[in-house]
Amino acid sequence: MMENTTNNENNVCYNPDCKKNKCYDPEHYNFICMDPDCDNIHCENNKHYNKHLLEEYQEHTDFSIYEHKQDIDYSKDVKVSICSCGDCADDDSHNHKEDSVDTCSDEECSCHSNEHHDDCCDDDCHDDDCSCHDDCCDDDCHDDDCSCHEEGNIKICNCDDCCDDDDDEDVIQEGIPLIQNRSIQIIVSSGILFVIGHILEYFSVYNGIPATIVFGLGAIIAGYDIAIMAKNALKRHNISPAVLMCIAAVASFLIGHPEEGAAVTFLYFISEFLEDYSEQRAQHSIKSLVEIAPETARVKVGNSEEIRSIDEVKVNEIVIVKPGDKVPLDGKVISGVSTINQASITGESVPVTKTEDDEVFAGTVNQDGYLEIRVTKAAKDSVISKIVTLVKNSQLNRSHTETLVEKIAKYYTPVIVVITACVAFIPPLFFGGDLVNWVYRALSLMVISCPCAFLISTPIGMVSAITSATRKGVLIKGSSYVEEMRKIKAVIFDKTGTLTEGKLQLTDMVLLSDNYTENDLIRIAASLETKSNHPIGKAIRNYAEEQNVVFDEIENFKDVPGKGIVGKINGEEYYAANESLIEESDFNVSNDNVVKYVNDGKTVVFVGDKSEVIGIIYVMDKIRDETKEVVENLNNSGIKTIMLTGDNKIAAQAVADEIGINYVYSNLLPEDKLNILDTVRNKFGDVAMVGDGINDAPALARSNIGIAMGAAGSDVAIETADIALMQDDLTKLPYLFKLSIKTDNIIKQNIVTALSVKFIFVILAILGLITLMMAVGIGDMGLTLLVIVNSFRIGVVKDPIF
Repeated sequence: MMENTTNNENNVCYNPDCKKNKCYDPEHYNFICMDPDCDNIHCENNKHYNKHLLEEYQEHTDFSIYEHKQDIDYSKDVKVSICSCGDCADDDSHNHKEDSVDTCSDEECSCHSNEHHDDCCDDDCHDDDCSCHDDCCDDDCHDDDCSCHEEGNIKICNCDDCCDDDDDEDVIQEGIPLIQNRSIQIIVSSGILFVIGHILEYFSVYNGIPATIVFGLGAIIAGYDIAIMAKNALKRHNISPAVLMCIAAVASFLIGHPEEGAAVTFLYFISEFLEDYSEQRAQHSIKSLVEIAPETARVKVGNSEEIRSIDEVKVNEIVIVKPGDKVPLDGKVISGVSTINQASITGESVPVTKTEDDEVFAGTVNQDGYLEIRVTKAAKDSVISKIVTLVKNSQLNRSHTETLVEKIAKYYTPVIVVITACVAFIPPLFFGGDLVNWVYRALSLMVISCPCAFLISTPIGMVSAITSATRKGVLIKGSSYVEEMRKIKAVIFDKTGTLTEGKLQLTDMVLLSDNYTENDLIRIAASLETKSNHPIGKAIRNYAEEQNVVFDEIENFKDVPGKGIVGKINGEEYYAANESLIEESDFNVSNDNVVKYVNDGKTVVFVGDKSEVIGIIYVMDKIRDETKEVVENLNNSGIKTIMLTGDNKIAAQAVADEIGINYVYSNLLPEDKLNILDTVRNKFGDVAMVGDGINDAPALARSNIGIAMGAAGSDVAIETADIALMQDDLTKLPYLFKLSIKTDNIIKQNIVTALSVKFIFVILAILGLITLMMAVGIGDMGLTLLVIVNSFRIGVVKDPIF
């Protein structure tokens, strides 16, 4: 019997300096109290270290709030819009004819069947019973099952006028002179008229009539699109910023301030242009992902090649990639050697050498060699296609801050209208004030109160964070996870393949039986491991193959999860296992043979038959170069670090001590990970789980934030985790925390600045100390520009490790 054992009831000390036979000092076994009702993290009550204490808690707790896994249809296209004003709807461009169903996907929606109109949300439809106004343009709908989300425009804003903005034309189009863009033409022509109007007004030509006409023309040119937006908003019984601007412009002309009316439309159009341009930039950052993959592929046909569209290339066909070409589809190299630049997928700047049987991804660049690649995935299933879809879908997972801003905005504008009316008419009616003067003040107040800058403060920051992270090889599946990341108090790491490279190697063997040779030891172990997919088994098989060992046939194979494997060779039963499989047996194994090697962090595999332990095999997994620095960074930031492993306690503790991990759990069964995750969350708060996305999938889904390593090669990781690190790079973890914190700080700056400036200008407007031109130029356009520029700073977050 082994001298030292460990189980749920007896946490035996493994501290070499401790002389107690049975020690319950938590510092010596580094566990966290598992009792949900105990307030202590380190508890010396041994009964509190029993996973059964969690059972009742787990039975009565709803963990579905943490499970973010979603089924995604990668074949559907998703359009993304960032505009957060209330003035982007263009009902004239929204229709359901032919293939242009952009918003409504509900087959039962009456816009598909009612004969009184052809277009969903058609401008001419005034039928109160038509449901197209109820669902297709429901700005407040956040139901994931609602059909309005399917194949539709995913807006970052939740304003009154953005649900129908399907115009894909860029405000600034590439390839043509700047002046040929419609928006620039409007700004220039309206601006020229605005200047001419002021010149005519200054010289009082014909009592100002020509000036009024010129101001009117300028207002009409700049205000036409604004008026269309206002009309569409009113059709949905909503009061949007465009409505406020139209009221202000018309009223300014009526009370004898045509220059102010022209200024309102001119400057507000510029403000809208700035928002549209920021949206265009964000959309282009996503489109650039789509453009990474080439449209055609060189397909090998016999001894020749032919050029085909990537959609026409089938799985298992062979494509040729020459130096300088992009890899057209995901596949495996079957011939050739080359270096591949994978920055477009993994964010990894250093090219990677690819040889036979290595995976390659669509959109990566072949630098210097000739490759023949067997296609393993169709174009729509490639990693780059999934990344594009997930980045687009990320706009659905709104953060709490975005949702709160949208709720406030829903009631903000109507309240402002009421306040404006009170400012305009109460002083003249009840206190003898000048009507024109107070109406002018009210109009200034109305213009200042436009919520555009406030509305875009959060979404443009979140999109900037997500797209910036994607370029660095970090896929974030929603702005909610950007926000949640800064709340994480503990990070749980799976050891193998996460903290270590996951490439085990056999390092040592100790023969314990005189009835066998070392060759017998490795032959038995390797033969048993032919039936196993465990990394330890692969390391043993690789060593045996290098030694030209001939494997035996295995019968009655049995895998005991978390313990080992058992099988028969020529009718004799053998096993290869860790100590937990034999600790209740009658085998006598000297603890010195274990401690001698596991103190160096090596994993122990016992090999034996029914009567004795034949020998011990030791394997070791190399710790990643960056692991220690990453763990140190997290510890210094006050974040608790926990390591999970199926290794024995001494080996696990040796690794934990080397890298500086706070807590280590060893000898784990698969189901233990969820128990530990719940324990950590109970004691510390929100928890992130970092794993490979395959055997860690349940824990990734149940954690507050699931982070998958090396997701470029794992569909399970991409679909299960909330955040996917596209390459095996732990340094992206501190980057995520820094990105989350900086994004949160910038969004707070945007919100506070927007509200503060508007509040000050509201007071000044009521006091009559600012003009309409100042209100729209500084309080709206200037503030919007400031928020946009400030949000772009998120894109320059650097990795704190370097």
